[in-house]
Amino acid sequence: MAKLARRPGVLWAAHYEVQKYEIPARIRPTTDPAVPGGNDYILILGAASSHAFSKPLDSFVNKTGDAGEPDVTADDRKMLALRSAERISIMTEEARINGPEIETRPDGSVPAPCIQLGSFNGNDQAAEDELLAWYARWRMPALGRLPGCVALRKMVSVTGWAKHGVMYEFTSFDVRNAAMKEMSGLYPEMTAWTERFIPHLTHSHGSPHIGVRLWPAVK
Repeated sequence: MAKLARRPGVLWAAHYEVQKYEIPARIRPTTDPAVPGGNDYILILGAASSHAFSKPLDSFVNKTGDAGEPDVTADDRKMLALRSAERISIMTEEARINGPEIETRPDGSVPAPCIQLGSFNGNDQAAEDELLAWYARWRMPALGRLPGCVALRKMVSVTGWAKHGVMYEFTSFDVRNAAMKEMSGLYPEMTAWTERFIPHLTHSHGSPHIGVRLWPAVK
């Protein structure tokens, strides 16, 4: 992890363990067998630009593949080989809103101790248009006022299966659970909109994922 955080252009790195929970029935997962199904851990890197994550030129010009990565050792490759059904996305931030707890996370640092990470596609153009309004007109403003929320980032894909990504940040796992339950009660009309609209999205396996940060350790 520390090595990844030192790569040129990388601003921070964070590792999360996914917490198991009952995903609401309105969430429709993909049935595409080509989409990897790994769901146990999340590794996130942040950078000023998606270009920081481009593979070395030799990977494509001389067809060296991952061997072109200059700082990947033999031991690193052994560890990477232990991964199973990993899913990789590179995304760029579309919009962001800070929550009441934003001062608990210094600007430019790793995400909060608990995250909710969703990755999905709209089923058609109408769903894409409604998704834009759902976040811009309700979800993001509501999270900006929700106690326990640190921030929310809406992202779009540069590479990877999912076109859309969203990351909610909370001060803790328990705070996240209480806050999201409270939000449903505060906005009953918007909860009804959510129930009707969300089935028009197709999520990656296990999305949305709720993760508790392993590294850097939560103090």
